[in-house]
Amino acid sequence: MNQKVINYIKIILPILIGLSLVVYSFSKISINQILFYLEKSNYYWIILGIFFGSLSHISRSYRWNYLLNPLGYNISFLNSFFAVFSAYLINFTIPRAGDVARATIISKYENIPFDKTLGTIIAERIADLICAFVIICVAIILKKDFILNLISEKLNSMSVTTLVLILISALSFFFILKYIFPLFLSKINNFFKGISQGVLTITKMENRWGFVFHTIFIWTMYVLMFYVTTLSMEEFNDISFAPILIGFILGMFSIGATNGGIGTYPEAIVLAFSLFSISEDPSRAFGWIMWSSQTLMIIIFGGISLLLLPIYNKHRNKTK
Repeated sequence: MNQKVINYIKIILPILIGLSLVVYSFSKISINQILFYLEKSNYYWIILGIFFGSLSHISRSYRWNYLLNPLGYNISFLNSFFAVFSAYLINFTIPRAGDVARATIISKYENIPFDKTLGTIIAERIADLICAFVIICVAIILKKDFILNLISEKLNSMSVTTLVLILISALSFFFILKYIFPLFLSKINNFFKGISQGVLTITKMENRWGFVFHTIFIWTMYVLMFYVTTLSMEEFNDISFAPILIGFILGMFSIGATNGGIGTYPEAIVLAFSLFSISEDPSRAFGWIMWSSQTLMIIIFGGISLLLLPIYNKHRNKTK
């Protein structure tokens, strides 16, 4: 397939999926119902959730210097802050385009080669991937029996024919990867090699404990952001930590599926909470409230960042 066509598909497909899920979501709950849940919510917890979310992004801005310093660069905190928020805003146009935009911004305003800035962002993603994996492991440990019972129920409900078909499909998939698309398999292999190399780089970093502290802080803020927002709705007053963690994990994965998680995020929350027999309406309303509050924060700070970047750097260059 033509590379240009593939690039168009990468842009258009997430948008179509997101819009389709928005339509589906609003077919299940009206905007008036969401506003009803919002009106009776405790705004203190929503604002606190926004605050924790902003702290995580500020910490991410500060953490970046720990990766750039060993390369001989020391970037302005404000440029890092503006670049991070601009990147989040740009992700709403093209999924994952924010990382490239973030590297481009710093490369332009801090005179750092683009490949080096992008390399540090990839190293950051590896650290974030490890944190996400740890959170998933914690969720599995907390609900080990529940997950095992769920898998057992699904397996028991399947016929022998279905299981055989799944096995044949899995074997066929690996056969196709190995013998028909070996290059793709090689890319997967290189990806995991890159992760291991990234981990080794972090362990050899001069200020590695500062980097580790900020990484843990960022992900703690992410979880707190989600948790305190659930406290805003009385329907979740008695909810345990396990569904919150599962909801956070599925919501996290949904963000990368479409532009900024539009459409996918509320439905991911419904899916997560339904596993624990939590009603769909408050779950879907919470998903939209959670997504909207964080998106509003990114739009405001991201928009301000894009406006102030050239102004700040013009003034900065004059004072040098």
